[in-house]
Amino acid sequence: MKNKSNNCSPNPLKEEITLKEHWNKAYSNNNNDKLGWFETDVTPSLNMMEKTGLSTTARIMIVGAGSTTLIDQLLKMSYSNILATDISEISLIKLKERLGKECNKIELIVDDLTNPVVLNRVDPVHLWIDRAVLHFFTEEKEQNRYFTLLKQSVKQNGFVLFAEFNLEGASSCSGLPVKRYSKEMLIEKLGSDFRLVDSFNHIYTMPSGNKRPYIYALFKREAELTTMPSA
Repeated sequence: MKNKSNNCSPNPLKEEITLKEHWNKAYSNNNNDKLGWFETDVTPSLNMMEKTGLSTTARIMIVGAGSTTLIDQLLKMSYSNILATDISEISLIKLKERLGKECNKIELIVDDLTNPVVLNRVDPVHLWIDRAVLHFFTEEKEQNRYFTLLKQSVKQNGFVLFAEFNLEGASSCSGLPVKRYSKEMLIEKLGSDFRLVDSFNHIYTMPSGNKRPYIYALFKREAELTTMPSA
């Protein structure tokens, strides 16, 4: 399905504002359930998580958490060691308001995945979940910094779950250009320390009714990182 011209959101990025300001504006100006990336059905992620065999005490990091309802589902399933991070403090404020008292069960961190201040000091995790974040890093320098953080953050025998625009996906989202991925591209980015467990293409339906083709891919880390990409 080729529908590459429409954005996920009507808010274009102006050159003079930062990404942090852009995402804060997006979350400030829209209800969560109207955002183009908001999903009510997190079954694809849960199905992939089931393949990890991780217990409910496993440490899970959800990057670019924003408005995700995956956290709600994980809490209902008694997962008890969740870290949610986003560059937008507004998104995490809204997440905290939605979760209410349940929010006390998770750790919230405002940070930049390509220039981390806090995240590069957190304890390693058993599972790194990225839905619709990586594809916004279009510069190789940003991608290298992202993968450096990922690789220092995921335990040996831990897992990484990606859900990104696939090669048939839109070329932009929320007024920003994106880099689309195949499973082969993700394999190359992660390197030989990670083994592909499973992958599939998925058609996500936006709140507007528009369709977005995604690639879901689950990897297991089977060795310690031997080489680090340059920033």
